[in-house]
Amino acid sequence: MTEYTTVDRIALALSGTLATLGIVVSGLVETFAGKPFGAAPLTNDAGEVVATPTVDPQLRTGLVIAGLVVFALWGSYRMVTARATRVRDSSDTHVTAD
Repeated sequence: MTEYTTVDRIALALSGTLATLGIVVSGLVETFAGKPFGAAPLTNDAGEVVATPTVDPQLRTGLVIAGLVVFALWGSYRMVTARATRVRDSSDTHVTAD
């Protein structure tokens, strides 16, 4: 079972897209938007927020976690379908003695 089915391709594409959006794309948006580069809001000595990140860190984290969850669910699906295929294949091959 080495070939990918449509479900496999969709799951891998979705997982990769979510992780890429959360890491690469939002990182580039932060870089090109200017300072601050950190994930936390910048405050002055009085504790007032003077600058916030362009992309919310919770959104970035959520995208990456969603990508990992989709990837984990796909892995579980592949594991279950591989076992079902293996059990079906082993029951179909009956050898008769001569």
